[in-house]
Amino acid sequence: MLSYLVQRLLMAVGTLIVVSIVAFTIIQMPPGDYVDAYKGLLESMGEIVTEDRAYALRLQYGLFDPMYVQYLRWLGGILTGNFGLSMEYNRPVAQVIGDRLWLTVIVALASVAFVWLMALPIGIYSAVRQYSFADYAFTFIGFLGLAIPHFLLALIVMYCSFRYFDANVGGLFSTEYVEAPWSIARVIDLLGNIWIPALILGTSGTAALIRVMRANLLDELRKPYVVAARARGLSEWQLILKYPVRVALNPFASTVGYILPYIVSGSIIVSVVLSLPTVGPLLLRALLAQDMYLAGTIIMLLGVMTVIGTLISDLLLAWIDPRIRLVGQK
Repeated sequence: MLSYLVQRLLMAVGTLIVVSIVAFTIIQMPPGDYVDAYKGLLESMGEIVTEDRAYALRLQYGLFDPMYVQYLRWLGGILTGNFGLSMEYNRPVAQVIGDRLWLTVIVALASVAFVWLMALPIGIYSAVRQYSFADYAFTFIGFLGLAIPHFLLALIVMYCSFRYFDANVGGLFSTEYVEAPWSIARVIDLLGNIWIPALILGTSGTAALIRVMRANLLDELRKPYVVAARARGLSEWQLILKYPVRVALNPFASTVGYILPYIVSGSIIVSVVLSLPTVGPLLLRALLAQDMYLAGTIIMLLGVMTVIGTLISDLLLAWIDPRIRLVGQK
């Protein structure tokens, strides 16, 4: 198991290096740079930006250097904990992201927890009670969850809250805790507000995983070893949970690798609609302004979440199915 973990960690490091190169290259592909976008914004407001000022800005941010020099400078800073300077905010990227990063991780983990807690038991029940009324009902709800976009569901929830409960469900904190320092009261307030974005962001993932778990378990329940185990006198639920469910969890556990980054990247519009203080709106703004260090850092963090999710998925699969560990040792 230790050698299996070391192999995955080495692969994760190589993957992150490739992600950083691709992210930094793609951000610089559009014509122009941050100064061009900045000039356009100021000129649209009636302010004139002189060539001397534009030259000074490019010199300040090192935009005259070749792209590989800018990348190596950024990567070297990351290794020392310095993610560069945000051009738009004129502050270090770490300060701009600040609490948004941890709040993004908390929202993502809450959404994943919601997805698993809902999809696993519903998928098992739908497979065991195939073609029952509950199975049809869950199937209908699942297709509905897949069909409704996140932002539309967020708008519906906000409208119903205002219309029928006179409540504001936007944000992650109550008004008095938005700018307050971290405390036990602020954490409790966060836990009281986080379930709404977790429910909205986890709806489509829950619907998809219900179908995955149901299909996998139905396939396992038709295999001869289930019939043999039933012949030994095991109770129905003991039989189902001990053998078929464990095998059916393999594809289910493998989804962790993409659920974490999918929730973050797919929550940009939802974060704007619900006014969530996450990195999604920051990424959108940084891409529009071509703020390469800020955008590159956020994309890099998405890559890190993907790698972490994949590592967790691999470890879960190795724990569930010992055959995976044996293959990794060859």
